[in-house]
Amino acid sequence: MKLADKELPDLFQVLTPDGELLQPLGEDLDQELMVNMYEQMNLVRLFDRKSIHLQRQGRMGTYAPFEGQEASQVGSAMALSPQDWMFPTYRDHAATITHGQPMQRVFLYWMGHMDASICPEGKRILPQCVPIATQMVHAVGAAWGSKLKGEPNVSIAYFGDGASSEGDFHEALNFAGVFNAPVIFFCQNNGYAISVPFDKQSASRTISQRAAAYDIPGIRVDGNDIFAVWLAVKEAVQRGLSGKGPTLIEAITFRYGAHTTADDPKKYRDQDVLSEQWRTQRDPIRRLRLFLEKKGLWNDLLEEKLHQKLSNQVEAALMDAESYPKTKPTAMFEHVYAEAPWQIREQEMQMQQMIAQGGLRT
Repeated sequence: MKLADKELPDLFQVLTPDGELLQPLGEDLDQELMVNMYEQMNLVRLFDRKSIHLQRQGRMGTYAPFEGQEASQVGSAMALSPQDWMFPTYRDHAATITHGQPMQRVFLYWMGHMDASICPEGKRILPQCVPIATQMVHAVGAAWGSKLKGEPNVSIAYFGDGASSEGDFHEALNFAGVFNAPVIFFCQNNGYAISVPFDKQSASRTISQRAAAYDIPGIRVDGNDIFAVWLAVKEAVQRGLSGKGPTLIEAITFRYGAHTTADDPKKYRDQDVLSEQWRTQRDPIRRLRLFLEKKGLWNDLLEEKLHQKLSNQVEAALMDAESYPKTKPTAMFEHVYAEAPWQIREQEMQMQQMIAQGGLRT
């Protein structure tokens, strides 16, 4: 039998799209945590929509939206401890905000501020990684370092399905397996690497099955089920802390919008049909709200109050970001070389002269 003819591995799911539990929840996933999950997903969705509007208004640069993937990012980040290392991509703002990165810092990143990626005191959040899959290798190195030091923490590397076609993906999994590093490889499989569907990238039916080649656990989870994501990452964290090494998690999800605000997804997929299907049938926020309402933990009044509170938080973060000192064009020459070569020094002098003569706006 060909691999393509085989059935896909089971998809770990706890909460159905209709808000029904498929299995009992442990004591750790209590009512307070559930409500916090719901509030946090709503916060980052408001942040995401605001960012798109800001880009369209010319108040922010090109932006990579994530709406539809909130459960994957929020659920995974909430399963971590404050001391755990996070290695995000350029799309994982929901995860970084949940893990402790201030919203205004994320706004600043897309406004072109070089110091926007400074990690808050007491956190271990790496700058957003634009090169595809390179952060996976970095995460393994940090995890291996933690193991050598005897530190009680893990590293998590976020990546998309497209990154699984990069050599760094295989190098990271191989090294982590050999050295039994406490690292979690968290793939948000939204079906497309920009315009390339997953079935055009690889003959593998899943990404999680590739874990077998490196003799590490691999699991597929419903990436729009925040309970399933949280439980899967919690288990992976415990594996790492108990000396059992890495875990590969494939979260099946979907990004409603474009790859970035510079992209037109209608060019390569039936955008209206796909987005509407996922919004109406599998939306992560709607799913959790249905569950909370059935448990008597949520209602329309609470929803209205929450929306106002979160809107105020997003607007306050934006006001803080927009009041930040503007970046100088010459900042591009900083933090690259310990001692800049003559060509770079010459280019910087030329730019300074252009600014002084009014030929370049600051």
